[in-house]
Amino acid sequence: MANKKIPMRQCVGCREMKSKRELIRVIRTSEDEILVDATGKQNGRGAYICPNRECLEKAMKSKGLERSLKIAVPQKIYEDFEKEMESIETR
Repeated sequence: MANKKIPMRQCVGCREMKSKRELIRVIRTSEDEILVDATGKQNGRGAYICPNRECLEKAMKSKGLERSLKIAVPQKIYEDFEKEMESIETR
């Protein structure tokens, strides 16, 4: 019986390879909106980030999210991500 392949993605903050299920997907839609993709299946250019504050701060500092999505990310979006990360950490 063949083993199933685990999809791996790189976090834009810490730059570590982790399984796709461990990371949060952020997408840029065709209308240039930036959204968190909870299902992991929405259409759009995607980037992955670890669900912790340190990786988000690293991504902000290095502009990793902006590079991956190929669009400028406003500060308000980062603030929204921080709120979502807090809700994920408290679960």
